[in-house]
Amino acid sequence: MTLHLYFARRFLTTFLSVLAIFTAILVLLDLVEQVRKFDSSDVTFLQLLGLTILHVPESLYVILPLVMILATLTLFLSLARTSEMVVTRAAGRSALRSLGAPVAVALLIGIFAVAIFNPIVAATSKTYEAVSDSFSNGDQSVMSISREGLWLRQGENGVQTVIRADRANLDGTELYGVTFIGFTPETGPAFRLEADSAQLLPGAWELRGVKEWRFDRANPESEATLYPSYRLPSNLTRSQILDSFGTPSAIPIWELPQFIDQLETAGFSARKHQVWLQMELALPLLLVAMVLVGACFTMRHTRFGRTGLMVMLSLALGFSLYFIRNFAQILGENGQIPVMLAAWGPPVAAILLPLGLLLHWEDG
Repeated sequence: MTLHLYFARRFLTTFLSVLAIFTAILVLLDLVEQVRKFDSSDVTFLQLLGLTILHVPESLYVILPLVMILATLTLFLSLARTSEMVVTRAAGRSALRSLGAPVAVALLIGIFAVAIFNPIVAATSKTYEAVSDSFSNGDQSVMSISREGLWLRQGENGVQTVIRADRANLDGTELYGVTFIGFTPETGPAFRLEADSAQLLPGAWELRGVKEWRFDRANPESEATLYPSYRLPSNLTRSQILDSFGTPSAIPIWELPQFIDQLETAGFSARKHQVWLQMELALPLLLVAMVLVGACFTMRHTRFGRTGLMVMLSLALGFSLYFIRNFAQILGENGQIPVMLAAWGPPVAAILLPLGLLLHWEDG
């Protein structure tokens, strides 16, 4: 038990050290990017630093599996260099038993990342986007999904238009039971349009069954106008609409199932969010797989030589598994493979492969 606690403490310390190094590097790189992105005359250095701090957690969360495999390599190379692993094996402790503590720590880190760090990343990402938009000049387009339907905002030539619809088609280009409310900086609310349906065409919304109210008139209701069809200029595109609500990472995992239900009720496809949810649940297994990948090539004494080659093989396999996971995510989002296979297949395969190598090379 004491040996397990020793390995667990060493692995946790190594992981936190590697994580701290990557955090420092990402802060410097992101700070340079924020300075390049925003005009220094309008945004102060402290504001840029605040944007950097808000943006770095998302980058750290993305590279967490790579940090895990680097921490594993650092730990086992250190144990091999000091002959601690040799002594452990000579005392009768098998390779798989020696991996018990690091695997348990990796599993706990994965659970912590999904349950706690994921909502933190979602909150900082939203805050970053909001603050970044406030510093940017130009018109913004936003969509959100709620119990009352879906909401969009489009901006063009200083006029902001809020759009609410009961439901939509799969890509958001066809809205039903839709209301448009236009705002100008000088007068506030300028007009309101209610339509049975609205279709997004290049450069405009094509409305059908329309009633228009103009708020610059004495009595908007009595002077309201009915149109069988109406064309409202718009700078929105199909891809902008999908991208504006299609970022599952911006939604805390605890709220994601409810958001998926709301998305499907509004008429959109929630497959992308379903894949993301399952992949987040499978993250602890992926981190365990990275520990096994790093250990299976480095649990050997340095006197055997070819340490550099083994490290390169371990990194190559780890990066390959990481790439395969992302590729499976794309296939799952496009409907090429089932959601569960896209999310859970790569982590399970990533565990079985190094485990098989360990059983083949070690006495297990």
